[in-house]
Amino acid sequence: MAKPKRRRAAAKPRAAKPGGVKRRSAGQRTGKKVADAIKPRNKTEACLALLARPEGATLEELQGVTGWQPHSVRGLLAGTIKKIPGLTLESEKLKDGPRRYRVRRSHE
Repeated sequence: MAKPKRRRAAAKPRAAKPGGVKRRSAGQRTGKKVADAIKPRNKTEACLALLARPEGATLEELQGVTGWQPHSVRGLLAGTIKKIPGLTLESEKLKDGPRRYRVRRSHE
């Protein structure tokens, strides 16, 4: 004969914090400055920030900021960044160095 299932106890309501303490934002909890809070929200924005530099970025630099494999970074370049309206993805290969990628506004 199968055992009867145990029922969970009803959840107890949480007690209010003494003194009516308000919740603080992440920046207030960690003590970070406002400038530190202005960071890319995701890996695509981090890559765009590197690609927007005048010297652009290498595949290795993009891998370092995302933690992705080379084929995944190339997929981001071809599948996402290349298709953003108003941006042009440029690629340059010099004889003495790695390939460099950069983006520029299409109207420039």
